[in-house]
Amino acid sequence: TGFYDFVWVAIKNAFPYVIGFVAAVITANQFIDIDVTLARVTELLPVYGVLSVFFLSETILGLVPPEIFIAWSGKMSTPWQFLSILAVLSYSGGLVAYWLGKLFTSMPAMHNYLEVKMAKQLRNSKKWGGIIIVIGALLPVPFAVSCMTAGIIKFPFKSVMFYGLLRILRIFAYGYVIFNVL
Repeated sequence: TGFYDFVWVAIKNAFPYVIGFVAAVITANQFIDIDVTLARVTELLPVYGVLSVFFLSETILGLVPPEIFIAWSGKMSTPWQFLSILAVLSYSGGLVAYWLGKLFTSMPAMHNYLEVKMAKQLRNSKKWGGIIIVIGALLPVPFAVSCMTAGIIKFPFKSVMFYGLLRILRIFAYGYVIFNVL
């Protein structure tokens, strides 16, 4: 079916970027304690500020791990209520990322790049689009990237909405674990 070839090519193509990102995080961590900084930000910002940062993160490449915000919600007076808000924001952020992906493909330069240089990867992505969404929803990979990819490959929005519901399940499962550990 070509699935394993597709996964291997995707991993090979992503590897330099992953190495670069990890190197940047390690370098930044030498100078900045990221955990302390994020904890401080959640203390300084009002609730709506923290929720806004979370939504932006869940929409734009998922740069901040949702577990930090889940732990933050566990310290609130009504943790399950805040966890519910986080789950809805995470899901909504993924749906917005989908539309951003569709928007990117409407740009002529991006469209030409995708149709010419990435044609084979796009064909395989279209074939395995549902799996991409499920992986992004359940595993600790950025959900926004999975949804944005789905938008780029024009995966059906109804399917993204359906598979994306697993993200809510993940947020609650992580919340249950984190609330019982902290």
